[in-house]
Amino acid sequence: MLKSAMLVAALTFAPPPAKTYLVFVGSEGNDHVALVRFGPDGAKIDHQFQMGMNPSELVGPHGMGVSPDGRYYYVSTAHGMPHGALWRYTTVGDSLRGRVTLGAFPATVQVSPSGDYVFVANFNLHGDMVPSSVSVVYGPEMLEIARVETCIMPHGSRFNPQGTKHYSACMMNDALVEIDVGTFKVSRHFLLTKGNEHGANGPVPAGTMTHDPSCSPTWAQPSADGSTIFVACNKSNDIVEIDANTWTMRRRIAAGDGVYNLAVTRDGQLLIGTNKRAQSVSVIDIASGKELARIPTTRKAASGVAVSSDDKYAFVTVESVGAQPGTVDIIDLTTQAKVASVDVGPQAGGIDFWKTIP
Repeated sequence: MLKSAMLVAALTFAPPPAKTYLVFVGSEGNDHVALVRFGPDGAKIDHQFQMGMNPSELVGPHGMGVSPDGRYYYVSTAHGMPHGALWRYTTVGDSLRGRVTLGAFPATVQVSPSGDYVFVANFNLHGDMVPSSVSVVYGPEMLEIARVETCIMPHGSRFNPQGTKHYSACMMNDALVEIDVGTFKVSRHFLLTKGNEHGANGPVPAGTMTHDPSCSPTWAQPSADGSTIFVACNKSNDIVEIDANTWTMRRRIAAGDGVYNLAVTRDGQLLIGTNKRAQSVSVIDIASGKELARIPTTRKAASGVAVSSDDKYAFVTVESVGAQPGTVDIIDLTTQAKVASVDVGPQAGGIDFWKTIP
């Protein structure tokens, strides 16, 4: 049964986990990167540090991505004059191992399944409404080897599990873009405008920008097996599911107000969406498309989400507003309830799961 989104955001009592879970979190408001630990002693910040070259100038950590081998994590910094950057740190010791300048307002980050490439969507939030790009960085050397023009305000950088395709959403084109990882070129796009949903080969056509998008997509998330792609429509409050083989729309799934970021469980059963305007998180059964629960977050502006490697917990960043600290809410995916919460730096957004300690 759907749990009311009007409930007060309170913790549900649950015994602490026997294992310890570790996630990296970036807070754009104070340049802090924190390692959050959730285990037998509850949730707490293990440690944190302020990144950047000049403590008096905010660089704005936005996206976060841990390498598949767990040795490194990458952070995109959105602020720059005029461009932002991607930083590479060791997961043990937070030692800086490289930095590369990218495009305007680098946002979402993901490392390829092979660990070789890091794709970063250059969101271009403060620039002109012109097509932006996805940067391709060779991680071991921290070299940008390609900058693929995609669309206006790309966001939601995600690979399929096979590592052959990369997906991002275009907020001002109402579109999903697929990049072929073998060629670093746009292979297909899918227009998400309600009533005119359709896919085509090649890049998004010029002139498709709209100042009144019906979807305004903010995230692209392939399913656990890569057979479909879920796209969060932030404006229409639903999620479009696209068949990766036929390149057609399967269905629209209702979500909360301002559905923003998405994640799927590794077993392919659950889809988790943060609802930025509704101060909540939706847990959706993928097979039926039914919303199993809508869980209030501790504060306003739910943002990023990462799922533990055993599919037991979802870790959600909450940006919060004003002088409030950012927050990481932890949701038990079995009981579909919030079981822990910990304050981090303001405007917490980027998050990725590192590892589980038995």
